[in-house]
Amino acid sequence: MRTRVNAWTPAPPTEADPDPHASAQHAAQVLAGRRTVVLTGAGISTPSGIPDYRSPGSPPRNPMTIDQFLSSADFRRRYWARNHLGWRHMDAAAPNPAHHAVTALQRAGTVSGVITQNVDMLHLKAGTQPVLDLHGSYGRVTCLSCGRTQSRHRLAQLLESANPGFADQVRSRGVIEVAPDADAALDDTTGFTMVDCADCGGILKPDIVYFGESVPRNVTRNAYAMVDDADAMLVAGSSLSVMSGLRFVRHAAQSGKAVVILNRGDTRGDRFATVKIDHRCEIVLPILVELSRTSTSPDSTALV
Repeated sequence: MRTRVNAWTPAPPTEADPDPHASAQHAAQVLAGRRTVVLTGAGISTPSGIPDYRSPGSPPRNPMTIDQFLSSADFRRRYWARNHLGWRHMDAAAPNPAHHAVTALQRAGTVSGVITQNVDMLHLKAGTQPVLDLHGSYGRVTCLSCGRTQSRHRLAQLLESANPGFADQVRSRGVIEVAPDADAALDDTTGFTMVDCADCGGILKPDIVYFGESVPRNVTRNAYAMVDDADAMLVAGSSLSVMSGLRFVRHAAQSGKAVVILNRGDTRGDRFATVKIDHRCEIVLPILVELSRTSTSPDSTALV
């Protein structure tokens, strides 16, 4: 279940590690010769313009829960009206150097796979394969009654037809704040018309795991298999405050695997870390790539 851990709060803004090269070198020494599974969170995507919930300086946000979404048509109308505006921003986002670095490490044979808590598809856009979308993807929509799936692009066309000019009218009022999970800040959604499943008339839901909703068992099983198949874990851009991600870090550590955590501020998984780096993913991950490329001897401390 994607639940928050109430006993922990994100760290306040901190000064980043003053020497990211030294930290990257330390991480390289730990990961050298080990097939590494990467677990990523929102912090890897903030440089691409996608806001997150918990990094230092992030404003407080209240994401919709699955109980709210299912409880009434008014909540669903609010969600789809806001999503109709916000998903475009996520769809237009491009991978940043951190995503490309993960792809480069994977192509070099260092990274065996990626488990992402993000729904933004930026790893896929960067060419990383395989990627396990732990919390789903903004690009798919499913019917809760018959299971029919469709692309978010197709639903956008249907919503636009049902709400002609809606996005332009909202934008004319001023700047729209984009929120995480393909959402947008919008208070008045009473005039928005929803679209139901074309096959059965059922409720449409984005293929995203809401807070309070369980990650599908097959996804969890595949994630554990990826961790078991690796020799080490690299966490990039996650505070690990959500148990659905923290459990894999705990599992890796309890299995005797090295764990490197790269994140701004403290994380709930720091006690499991072999190495903790307080810095930005888009700075440190490309350094790891360079270390792998400049390795010239078996005794090198680079990643491969």
